[in-house]
Parts: sequence; C-alpha cells; structure tokens
Amino acid sequence: MKRYAAAAVFIFIFAVSYAQNNGAILMPKVVYAGDPAILVLPLPASISNSEDVILTSLSPNIPKDDNIDFHRIVLERRVTGSRLLIEFTAFVPGFLKLPVIEIGGEYFTGLSVTINSVIDTRLPLELSGHASSLAMPGTAVMLYGTMAAIVFILLLILWFIIRGRTFLKIWTEKWKRRRLFTFTKNMEKRLQKALLKGGDKRVILDKISVTFRDFLSILTDVNCHTMTAREFKNPAFNNLPAKIKPDGAFLEDFFRRCDKLRFSGEDVNAHDISTMLDDMCNYIEILYLQEKEKPREDTAA
Repeated sequence: MKRYAAAAVFIFIFAVSYAQNNGAILMPKVVYAGDPAILVLPLPASISNSEDVILTSLSPNIPKDDNIDFHRIVLERRVTGSRLLIEFTAFVPGFLKLPVIEIGGEYFTGLSVTINSVIDTRLPLELSGHASSLAMPGTAVMLYGTMAAIVFILLLILWFIIRGRTFLKIWTEKWKRRRLFTFTKNMEKRLQKALLKGGDKRVILDKISVTFRDFLSILTDVNCHTMTAREFKNPAFNNLPAKIKPDGAFLEDFFRRCDKLRFSGEDVNAHDISTMLDDMCNYIEILYLQEKEKPREDTAA
C-alpha cells in the first residue's frame, strides 16, 4: 500500500508540473522586474465546491524566496474546474523557479516564470548623455529671458557711456532748479508768518532781497548780488541764451522798492512788505510755469 501511495504522489506532482509548463497563464504576459504579476495554474475539477484556501504574506507557510515577494496565494476548488492563483513580485530578471507551494494539503512544485528586464542586455551598459535643458518645462522662457535681460543691460550700459552722462547732468540740473523753486516758495511763506507774528521788518526785508537775488543768481548763472536795481533792465541780462527770460522792468521796480524800504530809515509798513512778498511769489510762479513749458518746446523742436 505504501508503494502505491508513493507512486500516486509522484504521479500527482508530475501531473501538476506538466500542467504548469503547458497550461499556466502569466498575467500580464510580459512582466518586468519590480512589477506585480499573477500566475494562474489551471487544475482538474473538484468533486464538490469548497471554500477557497488563501495564504497571505502574514501566513506562516507562505513560500519564501530571496528574489520573489509573494503577496497572496489562492486555491480555488470548483466542480467546473479548479485553479491556483499566485500573486507575486519578482525583483531580478531571467528564468526564475518558484519554491514548493504548500496549500490546502497539496504541494505544487516545478513552477517557473520568465521575468524581463527594462534594460536591453544585448547592448553594452553605458551611461546616457546629458538631457537637453530645453526639455524641462519653462527652461526656454528662463534661458531666452535671461539672454534678453543681459542684452538689455549691455545696451543700457552702452547708452549710458554715450549719452547717459549728458542726460544725467541735464536731469540733475532740472532737479536742482525744481528744488530751487520749492525752497524759494517755502521761504516766502516763512517770511509771511514771521511778518504776521511781528518780526523785525528790516530783517525780513533783508531776507527778501538776499533770497530773491540768490534765486535769480542760480536760475540765470549771473551774480545778481552785485547788481543794482537799474542793471536788471540791462538788455544783456534780459536776453540770456537758453535761460528763462526775466522781466527786467518788474525786477527793477521790485528791488528799487525793496532798497527804498531798507535804507530810507523811515518806519516800514507791514502791508508794503506783504505786498512785496506777494509780488515775489507771483513772479516765481510765472517763472515756474515757463520752466514747465520749456521741456515741451525742446521736445517739439
């Protein structure tokens, strides 16, 4: 009896191995190293339907292999046809033999699978070349944008070397002249406040004369401190090239009145000083408007 039993076991193992080599199905058909796969082994029909036998990775009798990780093994017994499902992941390419699988009191041996490699082993192994920088999203925009910025900076530097100094000098002069107008207007307001507070009228008259002459000296590049009231009507002063045309008649009358109040020795009326401050402020406003209109005329020319 023992001999018959041993022969029956040998025949069963041979039949299972033969069925695997000729009828086992691998899903997917092409499996690469590292990809999960399922090996389906059809088995003869069972006498009666029974519950599935399932082995998981935590089961004590799950097969162990250094190159294969078994996730789940299911043995289905059906009267219409039984089958064995082996879910696994292989980590090395080539022809791999599965270890003996014991499940539901049955043993399955001789199972094997072919695992493909993502690397073509027919060619010698060598490192690939550098990837093209333009293949990365946004690299073209960054590259050409940087090149355009460098070209723009170089052109700006070249323009500054050729024309920049002249432009900077003109802009600085205009900025100083605008500050001069602002400073003189603020000085007129401070003198008006000092006059209302009862300040020394002769000191205020001196400041009016000095401040207004400073303003005209910077604006015309002529030393107005040494000029008398009559000299402001001189044609040479009123026809300065590329300067704001001063009103010689107004300036002569203004400084004549100012000098008369300063050096007459009589009591100075606050109303007269206030009128002179208003006249100076109005004249500065007229010059300021001419200063603003001058760049437009230059641009049009």
